Amino acid sequence: MLPDDLTNALNKQVNFEFYAAHSYTAIAAYFANLGFKGFRNFFLVQAAEERFHAMKIYDFLNDVGERVIIETMEQPKNLFQSPLEAIEHSLAQEKDVTKAIYKIADLATEHKEHATMALMNWFVEEQVEEESMFRDMIAKVKRIDVDSSAFVMLDAELSKRSFDPDEEH
Repeated sequence: MLPDDLTNALNKQVNFEFYAAHSYTAIAAYFANLGFKGFRNFFLVQAAEERFHAMKIYDFLNDVGERVIIETMEQPKNLFQSPLEAIEHSLAQEKDVTKAIYKIADLATEHKEHATMALMNWFVEEQVEEESMFRDMIAKVKRIDVDSSAFVMLDAELSKRSFDPDEEH
């Protein structure tokens, strides 16, 4: 059994990961409405990854005999002034996820809960990748005009992204 505060934090993170998936699905819809199928694909793949992350913690909680509590979600942001704003919103969201992961990792360390520490180490590494990916995308989008052929090429590149849970660390 895990300490109550750690179980509560992990449950909160399950819901946060599901919310991130919800948010990325909304962002995918924003890009689909603009006609950018590659960005749509990118964010749908990102949503699938976030659901995978939620289920990773969900499965962990079940494996250690704790109850998972699924909560209601607030409506995600659906409208953006520009593609850049949508991507910057995504980076900000990932930074919030990182902070939450760090808090859980600190709590697991405080409780000397080694199984949770191992799980959180995986998430810490994942968050480094997530934030880096969005920072790189922001840098690219800042250099190109949405109506340019370069943006269309980036959109085409993003249409090739896929998610294979077996390839996750």
